[in-house]
Amino acid sequence: MKTFQSSIHPSRAGPHNWRTRFVFPGALIGFALVAGSAFAAPPGTVPFGVYDPHGSFDQDTDVSIEHIFLPWDGVDLSSLHAADAYARQRNRALLVTVEPWIWGAAETSDGLRSNILSGRHDATMRSVCSTLGRLQSPVTVRWAQEMDNPNGHFPWAMWRPADYVEAYTRMVGVCRSVAPDAQFMWSPVGHAGMAAYYPGDDVVDVIGLSVFGAQDYEIARYGNFQGFAQVLGPRYERAVTFAKPIIVAELGYVGNAAYLADWHNAVRKPHGRFSELMAVIYFNREEVFPWPDNFGLPDWRQGASLSN
Repeated sequence: MKTFQSSIHPSRAGPHNWRTRFVFPGALIGFALVAGSAFAAPPGTVPFGVYDPHGSFDQDTDVSIEHIFLPWDGVDLSSLHAADAYARQRNRALLVTVEPWIWGAAETSDGLRSNILSGRHDATMRSVCSTLGRLQSPVTVRWAQEMDNPNGHFPWAMWRPADYVEAYTRMVGVCRSVAPDAQFMWSPVGHAGMAAYYPGDDVVDVIGLSVFGAQDYEIARYGNFQGFAQVLGPRYERAVTFAKPIIVAELGYVGNAAYLADWHNAVRKPHGRFSELMAVIYFNREEVFPWPDNFGLPDWRQGASLSN
């Protein structure tokens, strides 16, 4: 899916976003909550988390995971301690998406791959994880997500599977050396073919998936809109074969009132088909990468606002 929570979502905003120095939880980015602005988690019992750069879920005690997106270079890592304090004050665990963007320096996909596999970025990852290892909140690291996504947004996506597996495994090894208590999330979109990128049980504690619903896009492409279970279903079935806990690491939905209500009431409802689904994490900001076929930039905040 999106910085912790953060001032930036490099994976959706690209590596030249103007906020490149600090990582902030929602309430610390200068956004003042006003009366009536606080959102609440959807109904249900499946644990719920948020990527929430505007602090809309700041006061919701039902949120148990705070999601942060972090570029691995060009950021003030000391600001992670503020994110840690924000999460601890709210009794939330941290999910930290570490994206191997190179701030201030152009790096091609081939160059990034070569530099990771040769060890040139070991120090970069070690620096990030050294800070993560000193945080007091439970931390799960999600490195180089959506590697199976062919949309061209990520320089680490669609590498030769063996190269991605080697890179992921190397980065987990580096991170574990300085953050031994961290857990690690392998997080494809969930497309067919994702299994080729699975790096192995020894470096994966949990599997993340991306699940977004956009009513108009679905009607145009499929002839009808899809519900949460329809979108998640095939991705979950591919992931569950690895016998790991599953989390929807990025979730969002936009559409008319009926569509929104259908998704909103389904995402946290226990479902026998999804027995290994441990949590869903909402991506509460507008999209910045245009969707295909001229469907523009969905504003995922629309779905999050239903409980306002």
